[in-house]
Amino acid sequence: MSAEELAASAKLSKEEKKARKEAKKLKKAEKAAKEAAVQEGIATEEVKEEVDQEEDESRATSVTVTEEPPKKKKKSKDAESSETPTSTAAPSESDNPLLSKKQQKKLAKASAAAAATSSAAAIPTPTVPTTFTAEHNTFLTSNNITLTPSIFPPLLSIRDLPINSKLQPFLNKFEKPTPIQACSWPALLRKKDVVGIAETGSGKTLAFGVPGINLLSQLPPVTGSKKGRGQVPGQIQMLVLAPTRELAQQSHEHLSAFGEQVGLKSVCIFGGVGKDGQAKELSQREARVVVGTPGRTLDLADSGELDLSSVSYLVLDEADRMLDAGFENDIRRIIAHTPGHKKGRQTVMFSATWPESVRRLASTFLNDPLRITVGSDELSANKRIEQVVEVLDNPRDKDFRLTHHLRAHLKAHPNSKASPTRILVFALYKKEAQRLEYTIRRAGYAVGALHGDMTQEARFKALEAFKTGQQNVLVATDVAARGLDIPDVGLVINVTFPLTTEDFVHRCGRTGRAGKTGKAVTFFTGENHEKSLAGEFMRVLRDVGAEIPKEMDRFPTTIKKKEHGSYGAFYKDTTNAPAPTKITFD
Repeated sequence: MSAEELAASAKLSKEEKKARKEAKKLKKAEKAAKEAAVQEGIATEEVKEEVDQEEDESRATSVTVTEEPPKKKKKSKDAESSETPTSTAAPSESDNPLLSKKQQKKLAKASAAAAATSSAAAIPTPTVPTTFTAEHNTFLTSNNITLTPSIFPPLLSIRDLPINSKLQPFLNKFEKPTPIQACSWPALLRKKDVVGIAETGSGKTLAFGVPGINLLSQLPPVTGSKKGRGQVPGQIQMLVLAPTRELAQQSHEHLSAFGEQVGLKSVCIFGGVGKDGQAKELSQREARVVVGTPGRTLDLADSGELDLSSVSYLVLDEADRMLDAGFENDIRRIIAHTPGHKKGRQTVMFSATWPESVRRLASTFLNDPLRITVGSDELSANKRIEQVVEVLDNPRDKDFRLTHHLRAHLKAHPNSKASPTRILVFALYKKEAQRLEYTIRRAGYAVGALHGDMTQEARFKALEAFKTGQQNVLVATDVAARGLDIPDVGLVINVTFPLTTEDFVHRCGRTGRAGKTGKAVTFFTGENHEKSLAGEFMRVLRDVGAEIPKEMDRFPTTIKKKEHGSYGAFYKDTTNAPAPTKITFD
């Protein structure tokens, strides 16, 4: 190569460097202008067009420069800054010099973040009424609702919900909100912590799901790079904890269907299956919502495969049940993985009862919550459920009475696949469930089972067959008594009374859901544990106006109210004892 050619090449290289340097300054100015445009509420269409045009230009980076760029006179920094364009309009190809791949990635990332922020800003801030009217007071009184403190009036119409317009059509299929939904939504949309106490089947999933999904639709997704097998750091922004895998799967199904309206993905994690597949799903689905049981959630969080550092909406569903199952320490450790309420985390807790353990948990992790009580905060059954109690002297009579009720109910509903024909039969132990399944099948009924000895796949199949009407009878232990949302169960039969009256209430709660009526039949023998629960059982029946058989009078009517580790049960109440009379002497 001649000396003249070398000189020309060096000169060209020098001009290229100078052009690239000026291009960097130009891009910095454009980025600042775009951010200013977003803050001022300018539509994002121009920004998207710029990104698209710049991506087209980036494909030309491999083209070799063949023409010598024109010489430019040196200018002072002041002169250069005065000529820097401040308009957000996209420059033409002749004005945009080529950028490196690193610069292109940075520009694309900044543009995406600006677009997400602008899109979120376009959603109006929720506005809910703050003045109670006579209609609001009538609604609270008729549904026996207590608000503590009484700040936000209930939202009586779904169409008045101030949420993302893309979510509204999904909710319009419902006629009106349930009591717990009407009272929860105004507070949760204002980003206030809430404790909801309501019976099972009252619509609590949408009560916390609607505000949560609406909040995430306003937040930009977290961007970052994956670390190991886990998901993008900080990707999870909504966490729902449930006591059982069945309840977790139900909540996941509802939240997935609702979140799809705004492009949100959900992942369900629970024990009983390998965690590697769930960890892989977390990393591949780009989910922003996780629904899980405490044990598996803590396992994945401790191993670093589930990052909860950006959770802004935390839900503890069926909190009393999780505490009864011994998950309190797991819950506390999981919450420690999330940001505190001072960093913006909103916490929601739902429970069927309000015992001391739930109060203690709420006081620790919720920030000045609004407490919504639908009905009583004591254990109470659903008043829409017809309660039938049969006191049996001989436990062997249970099989005969069971087949009698099955035959009578199915005869009243001849369509085998109609939803009211679904019958849920509860047993106390796994062996009893297996025996009852065999007895019912031998009587000629299509029956499935649900208990702890079954594999997860077999449980899925049994539930699906029951939901679709392929099998209209399902035998289950108490593992299925809490949280299962099977539409239109017509009859619940308690073959053996559960170990607690709480479990009795939640067994019966599988019917009469979502404002519908139902029926529950309970066989009571007074054997073993049943005798000590007779008083509390009668109290629950009396509170809902159910008829108490005279045969129950032979059982103790006392109720153990309080218990101390050192003193034991030291206060009792009687259910139907006569009031004490004062004895006087003449």
